[in-house]
Amino acid sequence: MPTVLRINGLRVVIWPNDHRPAHVHVKGADGEAVFNLHCPGGPPELRESYGFRLADLNQIADALAAAIAALCAEWRTIHGDY
Repeated sequence: MPTVLRINGLRVVIWPNDHRPAHVHVKGADGEAVFNLHCPGGPPELRESYGFRLADLNQIADALAAAIAALCAEWRTIHGDY
């Protein structure tokens, strides 16, 4: 599972054998969340979360939005299509 971004100690992962739509998994000691990317321009949207506080999710969403072009490019490199 390639880590494509790190956010304050959290790993942002795109699974090679995953399904569409384009999305990322955010993993940390306190939980996991999945955000749909809405490529190519975003904004990322929370799909599900386990263990993260709302404030954490808002910070994660902001960081993903700032990196949306790179994340969509990584998804396209791994999966070909959004």
